Amino acid sequence: MLPSTFFSLPAQIEVLAAGEVLRRRNQTLTSVLHLESGRVLRGVYEDGRLRHQLGIVEGPFWLDAASALLGKPFPVDMVAETRVQVRRLPIEEFRRGYASLPPVAQGLLRDLATGYRQQSELAVSRLAQDAEARCAQWLLNHAEPDHSGAMSVTLHQRKRLIAAQLGIAPETFSRVLRHLREHGLIAGTGNVLNLPQPHALQSVAGC
Repeated sequence: MLPSTFFSLPAQIEVLAAGEVLRRRNQTLTSVLHLESGRVLRGVYEDGRLRHQLGIVEGPFWLDAASALLGKPFPVDMVAETRVQVRRLPIEEFRRGYASLPPVAQGLLRDLATGYRQQSELAVSRLAQDAEARCAQWLLNHAEPDHSGAMSVTLHQRKRLIAAQLGIAPETFSRVLRHLREHGLIAGTGNVLNLPQPHALQSVAGC
């Protein structure tokens, strides 16, 4: 926990309704939020809702201090589960308060921030890998040999419907397909996807 001196720094008090997004993944921070009261969900927010929950925090709690200390973009999405009250502190003030701490305290807080952030990044990475595995498995399950004997998949449904079957957002499905295409695991245009490396795709699916 940060020292009480941080609460004497200039800050703005805000009240937000349940369902409001407090932070977005990869957002560059210009302020630091301290949750005074209420509950906030951490996870992956896609297609207008929190699709993957990675945890819940309850005030009082510093929501994004780790990223602010390390000078990195925010790794997860944060959505208010209940009505919340937050204290918004300009990041310059936050960093000046951090710089005023004894070196030992600075080192301890930085180590804690690094560990916390690594855990968040790992959790989001695993979600992305899970989405890739589900998409790869779906492609393999729907693959058929074409006239040349190569494997291909015909998309008979809209991508948003396929994404719904997989339990992911349409944007995630499109992003995974783009990633697989960049790695040469799928090819083709339109509704027909060729699978030039089915064995490699099996590895992605975890088969």
